[in-house]
Amino acid sequence: MPARFQPLAYTPPEPDEMLRRARAFYEQMRTRRSVRDFSDRPVPREVIELALRTAASAPSGANQQPWFFTAVSDPQTKRRIRLAAEAEERRFYRERAPKAWLEALDHLGTGPEKPFLETAPWLIAVFAQSYGLDEKGNKVKHYYVQESVGLAAGLLVAALHTAGLATLTHTPSPMNFLREILDRPENERPVMLVVTGYPADGARVPVLSRKAFDETARFV
Repeated sequence: MPARFQPLAYTPPEPDEMLRRARAFYEQMRTRRSVRDFSDRPVPREVIELALRTAASAPSGANQQPWFFTAVSDPQTKRRIRLAAEAEERRFYRERAPKAWLEALDHLGTGPEKPFLETAPWLIAVFAQSYGLDEKGNKVKHYYVQESVGLAAGLLVAALHTAGLATLTHTPSPMNFLREILDRPENERPVMLVVTGYPADGARVPVLSRKAFDETARFV
């Protein structure tokens, strides 16, 4: 089938307006921190839906959109996820993690207990689809899956922060339990849990520093 095209809907802003937007977004995003102390205060479903719609607008290899998001607010499901995640985390800290990895995590104060998986009002499970299925059930290879899902997850975190919510990207390893608990098919691999909601009163975060700009980017 030949490619179909349509005119791009784009109105270029003036340079001053472009700079204002870029600076405002930077100032907003630089305040984002990973939070582990969440309030149980409810967050409207519509806010989460709009953030997911933003995530799904990400570019993807061959426009195959190889992602799926499951937003969880049900307390019993969150409880099951917490118990399964903590079981994997205890094995990680006790058996799997090399000493150097544990030392790298030490300054963050993390451990196997994950109460935020129940306290936060929303858990968003991000899945990557290694292949798709056509209308006859035949496998359709997906391309650049890791890169595409990474872009979508980044947009999701940015959208949630822009809406005014705290976030945490949680990656228990392995996390195949998510596919079972959330009843997802074999072609989907869980990539991360995005925990989101309001931070708890008195929430604390580690004192961290960022690399200098010239250590992370350059112009040539």
